[in-house]
Amino acid sequence: MLSYMSRIHVEDPPLSPDDHFDKIPDAILLIILDKVVDARSLGRCRATCRRFNDIVPLVHNVYLKIDRVLASDGGDTDETPSPPSQPRSYSFLSHLKLMVISIFKPLHSLRASNLKPLRPQHSQHTPALALGGFSDLRNLIIELPGGDIGTEDGVVLRWRAEFGSTLQSCIILGSTGASGSHPPEGEDDDGSLPEAFCTDGSLKLRVVWAVSSLIAASTRHYLLRQVIKEHPTLRSVVFTDADGQGTLSMGQEQLREFREQPLKPSPCGSRTQVPASVLKLRTTMSRYASRLDLPGGVAVQGATLVAIKPTKAAAVDVQSEIESLLSVAFDGPHGDVVRALSKRRSYPLEMNSF
Repeated sequence: MLSYMSRIHVEDPPLSPDDHFDKIPDAILLIILDKVVDARSLGRCRATCRRFNDIVPLVHNVYLKIDRVLASDGGDTDETPSPPSQPRSYSFLSHLKLMVISIFKPLHSLRASNLKPLRPQHSQHTPALALGGFSDLRNLIIELPGGDIGTEDGVVLRWRAEFGSTLQSCIILGSTGASGSHPPEGEDDDGSLPEAFCTDGSLKLRVVWAVSSLIAASTRHYLLRQVIKEHPTLRSVVFTDADGQGTLSMGQEQLREFREQPLKPSPCGSRTQVPASVLKLRTTMSRYASRLDLPGGVAVQGATLVAIKPTKAAAVDVQSEIESLLSVAFDGPHGDVVRALSKRRSYPLEMNSF
């Protein structure tokens, strides 16, 4: 507590006989401002008076919301909150690149065509610039205005990824709808995949979900490199979006690893290289049914769960670690789907680095 308060100016401004706000100690004021969280609001607080200008940079918790992004065909310009050190707004632009690369065995020439490419401006600004005025940042949440991956109507796609200096794990949940027929009476669904699953595009669609999610996650990870470098006090980072489509998270140990080991960029674009990985796929697309009935009368069509671990990490004890990840990956109805799919047979796939 003493080290925390030592960062605050000892001398208070002269008290006005009628201004009781000035009687609030700086330590209490810092606690109050630390609960504001929103970076834009903190920037406005800093502009109100010299006292706030001195205290705002010491807050520990910041939520940075990005309002707009500029699509490849034009459209709105991205905007980030004003950094506390500067009064004007700044643009933020993430850049996702489409890729055509053979990375799966034995699938070749796979195109991640459902990623929405974003076009950088000549003057590109990053979250690091918007957060430059904070000197004691501990917990950071960054939110994009929407998910990175475009999907067809009715398709639901969710992913959660953990990174250190590179990918540590990624859990992907997708479904094609909420309707379907019940399994035929007298038939037991043993989870066996029909031959058509591999030939009618169903498997390819799920591979596209996995690749697209990994590209989105590795792009967000790459964008964080300057933020992490400039804020050695960071203990946790969450990079999410308003749609709840994908979440990248980094804890204290993962941030330490990121600083100690050099980040390896992908040769395909502005993102971190995804290492060779092992995938465990579970799906409702069985020989007998494609529908998953959940508690409360909810039914999900074509649900698929993919757990991804780098090959080196997976060699230790992939099964138990994946099961542990699945148990905490999603909440609510999505958690119900994960728990139901976790009981089904898993099918391994191998993925090369890309």
